[in-house]
Amino acid sequence: MAQEFTRAQARFTTWFGRSWNLTDEFSVAQTAEACVSEIPEETAGPFPGNGSNGANALTRSGIMRSDIRASLNTGNIAEGVPLTVQLQLVNAGCAPLAGHVVYLWHCSREGLYSVYSNGVTDEDYLRGVQEADGEGKMTFTSVFPGCYAGRWPRIHFEIYPSLAVATDAANKIHTSQLAFPEEVCDTVYETAEGYSESTNNLSRLSLETDNIFSDGVEQQMATVTGNTTDGYLATLVVGIAV
Repeated sequence: MAQEFTRAQARFTTWFGRSWNLTDEFSVAQTAEACVSEIPEETAGPFPGNGSNGANALTRSGIMRSDIRASLNTGNIAEGVPLTVQLQLVNAGCAPLAGHVVYLWHCSREGLYSVYSNGVTDEDYLRGVQEADGEGKMTFTSVFPGCYAGRWPRIHFEIYPSLAVATDAANKIHTSQLAFPEEVCDTVYETAEGYSESTNNLSRLSLETDNIFSDGVEQQMATVTGNTTDGYLATLVVGIAV
């Protein structure tokens, strides 16, 4: 895990509001600080790949993985600015939800969704499943998503009570979305290769007018650190009532 953190940022990162050397192990004591309100329930959108609309990536061999950049189906790699996503699941009493499972997916830097979008229907990259450790934490290695017309840059995820049932959307217990800060998106889209369409698309959007985040984004806004050369680290504590 330390290697994945190092790829995202050279030395320091922010984890639940505190600075940590990336070689340090996260302690159980930190979990006590992870107390947040329940994250809003949101739509999975039209491209979930969870069996609710035909395609089901959850049943594919190898879908339980930390690095989601490669397509299980073809081996092709989704290109883009490196992004490490760190989530921690906690319940209403602030206790970690060990053993719970997250299925996470997002669009490519071009704004395309594997399995669904024209040109990438044979791909299944940028989709993966992880089981929370004893502190409710998990890590995904990915690329910074692009911004397509009409929606704020984001990552979709669903929460399941266990690996045994994380095979179909009918078994999920919560669905939500992670949002990215505007200043980080501006930097990525204006300076990194492959995000040319995202700059124009983002300029026409705001969190206040986004059809998902307009009612408030406090529980869904990730803390993001890093740069376009070394990559970014996005962290979010996800509270759910179980």
